[in-house]
Amino acid sequence: MREEFEKMVATGKLDKNQVEALVQLTTSGYCMHRSWGLGKITTVDTVFARFIIDFQTKAGHTMDLAFAAESLKPISKEHILARKISDLEGLRQMAALHHLDLIKVVLQSYGGKASVDQIQQVLVPDVIKDDWKKWWEAAKKELKKDGHFQVPLKKTEPIVYQTKEVTLQDRLLGEFRAAKGLKARIVVATEVHRSMTDLTDKKAAATEVIAALNVEIATHQRTQPAVALEAIFLRDELRHDAGLPPAEGEITAKTIWSQDIKLGVLLEQVPAIKHRRTLESFKEAHPNDWTDIIRNTLNVVSAKLCRECANLLIQEGKWDLLKETLARLISQHSASSELLLWLAKERSDSFADILGPEVFRAMLSAMERDQFNEKRSNRLRDYILDDQQLLVELIGSADLEIIKDLTRALQLSPCFDDMDKRSLLARIVKSYPAIQSLISGEQTKQDAGLIVSWESLERKKNDYADLVQKKIPANSKEIAIARSYGDLRENHEYKAAKEMQKFLMARKGELETELVRARGTDYLNTKTDIVGIGTIVRVTDLNTNSAETFTVLGAWDSEPDKGIISYLTPVAQSLFNHKVGEEVEFDMGGTKKRYRIDEIRAYKTA
Repeated sequence: MREEFEKMVATGKLDKNQVEALVQLTTSGYCMHRSWGLGKITTVDTVFARFIIDFQTKAGHTMDLAFAAESLKPISKEHILARKISDLEGLRQMAALHHLDLIKVVLQSYGGKASVDQIQQVLVPDVIKDDWKKWWEAAKKELKKDGHFQVPLKKTEPIVYQTKEVTLQDRLLGEFRAAKGLKARIVVATEVHRSMTDLTDKKAAATEVIAALNVEIATHQRTQPAVALEAIFLRDELRHDAGLPPAEGEITAKTIWSQDIKLGVLLEQVPAIKHRRTLESFKEAHPNDWTDIIRNTLNVVSAKLCRECANLLIQEGKWDLLKETLARLISQHSASSELLLWLAKERSDSFADILGPEVFRAMLSAMERDQFNEKRSNRLRDYILDDQQLLVELIGSADLEIIKDLTRALQLSPCFDDMDKRSLLARIVKSYPAIQSLISGEQTKQDAGLIVSWESLERKKNDYADLVQKKIPANSKEIAIARSYGDLRENHEYKAAKEMQKFLMARKGELETELVRARGTDYLNTKTDIVGIGTIVRVTDLNTNSAETFTVLGAWDSEPDKGIISYLTPVAQSLFNHKVGEEVEFDMGGTKKRYRIDEIRAYKTA
């Protein structure tokens, strides 16, 4: 095509400097336009001096040759984008059977290197339609073993293809020698450890890495003990897997812990993946006092570390000490917001005897303390707002007076804005309608008062106190104990305790509703001109001509054998507001009853 283009130059249809670009375009057959993307050149028309190109979004597009020379970039037939057009099925077969060949095509398409994100972007979903993560994990293992690919330790850095093959061991040791500082060397040494089974001489590689780490550990043990400790863990793992003996006089984890180090501060500096190993080494170095130190550390570390510390205590059979620590910090309102956040997330039945209204009080105190100290973390507040059941579960065992106090504390708290407060209060009312009036200060018609005697009100209050102060806490302990037996599917004690919990909480709700509506009376100064609450009524049954006497008292006063009836009964309701001499008719159990009122007198007189 070069001759054809040169003839067009001679006739003035093209400029001489456009020929080379057009030759490259026609030779490759594929091109890239900055707006229309990848295109395939289907026709070269030298008569009308134009290309016909199938772009991905613009098929059969006609383009002037002179304009094409200036605006199009030639794409090789071997480029991954071109091959996606010409041989997509072949690429899919390559992806299934030959991971490295496909990655090589991608890298060579982009100058010999590309990041993981670039590789994913060009292959998914056209070439790799299934699980990319699974495919990439398999491919990455092959890349690390193959000597032609340099796989960086950071995902953001590019993977590089090199013609000259370099063994995995040589590459990793080269990177380890070039790494600056102990942190950087730990990163490479970790990769050496992961690749031990694929190294040509793992003992030689481990020996070199361990020797270098020992030098760095010695210089970091006092200035950066967390980094030194991480290096010690890695060094010991390398030695174990390579079957090497310890070096004489090397620094151990016990050496680090013998220094004046605050456990909480060091833990926060160690990567999360090493938290458990760090706590185990601390326990080994402090066999006599590790329990007390870790219990104290609970209140100064992040929620994630609280979980690790608690798990270690539980694993070592320190359940009672852990619960004692939590209960003390909560009752004193000195628990940190991070500790309470962990407890909120972890609120399983194992902690049933700790979780309660006092936990929410402690949360309010912790958040207010954080605000005063200008801590910017709002993690606990956000969790309280996001978890729809947390507040309801915490106050589930509280009595009405405690709920009232908590409501006031929530309304006065500076930790939540007005909208968030309304949202939290609405959750309480939804689960415990009996306290609506405590929040709004209003009484609805539906919740109209119940007239009760002072004696029956006192009995009901005693029943409620016994429920919330004895029966519910005892049930929570039973759940926690039964939960510790494990295997909940066959744990009959646990199932029975949970069923009892449902019954007790339902009974608590009933009593709360009744107590909120209750209005006590002594029945003094009752009017006797009509039948009302606190009157004794003598009547004649007109069907049998027999005399009966009823004492009409409060909602919870009922002793039928003695003629004492609640004012809510059908008999009392039919007699209400009627005078002596009047007759009343009502239905009782399907039988029509007719009474004549003969006498009305007061139940009590001053």
